[in-house]
Amino acid sequence: MQSHDRLPPLNSIRVFLAVAREGSVTNGAASLGITQSGASRHIAALEAYLGGQLFHRRGREIELTEIGRLYSQETQDALDTIEFTSRRMRQKDDTPNSLVVRTSLPTFAYATLIPKLPNFTASHSSFVDVVTSLATPKPTDAFDVLVTRDLEYRGASERWLLVEEQLVCVGPPALIERRSVGDLLKSKPVISVSSRPDILPRWTRAMDMSLGRIRTGPRYDHHFLAIPAATTGQGLLIVPEILVIDLIAQGLLAIAEGSRAKSGMQYYAYSVDKGRKLDLGQSFCRWLVKMCRTQERKDDRTKVLPER
Repeated sequence: MQSHDRLPPLNSIRVFLAVAREGSVTNGAASLGITQSGASRHIAALEAYLGGQLFHRRGREIELTEIGRLYSQETQDALDTIEFTSRRMRQKDDTPNSLVVRTSLPTFAYATLIPKLPNFTASHSSFVDVVTSLATPKPTDAFDVLVTRDLEYRGASERWLLVEEQLVCVGPPALIERRSVGDLLKSKPVISVSSRPDILPRWTRAMDMSLGRIRTGPRYDHHFLAIPAATTGQGLLIVPEILVIDLIAQGLLAIAEGSRAKSGMQYYAYSVDKGRKLDLGQSFCRWLVKMCRTQERKDDRTKVLPER
């Protein structure tokens, strides 16, 4: 790599920000526990890299130049992020009662997992970070549990079945009440979800219905965006039932009678062998299975509005 392609040393940026914050090279160096001459060398190296002065020097007083002011604004947040993330990741390594849960199901995480998560963290005196990614996991990826529907993971120590996905047609109760699915589809468009283009074909096949009967309406990237549109009557939504059970229980959505259909998809949790976190990860997976079963029992008690 050519020298002009290299990024400036992180320590030089730290010194620059300390000097800018303290208002002098002497005080900035003291705040970092280095010598004044060492701080001056870092500043000079950074100025040589940037090709311009970072400070106006007036005797012992210094003042940021326009370049220095802009560089300070842009680099301070980045450095804070690096330092915070580094401390947090080091804390995870040092703390057995912490988990990173990765999922390819952002709406499941948003609507089902995260609202129930305090029940697990309180009972296990732990904390859980939830991250989302649609990429196929690699052996070097840092996570303890994988929750997914469509990603295969071969590095797991154990796998748990969470949900046999069922699709339902939902809308506001006032719209759904006493109307057949066929009547609803004639009068209202169906909201499309870009991240699940398979849902409408799967549902219509299971319902023995022509896809041509579906009049598509608004389009959203994910179900967590489409669900609020359905609650406000912007269209019908064909959705995995596990994602809307709580909204149905709250009376914000209703299921059209006869609209349930199996998609043929399953949700799984995988625990990953990360040494001392394996037991906690397996406890989390068992808790997640129990939580999903509880949701399904709640679903069994959910009122499906009859057609007239």
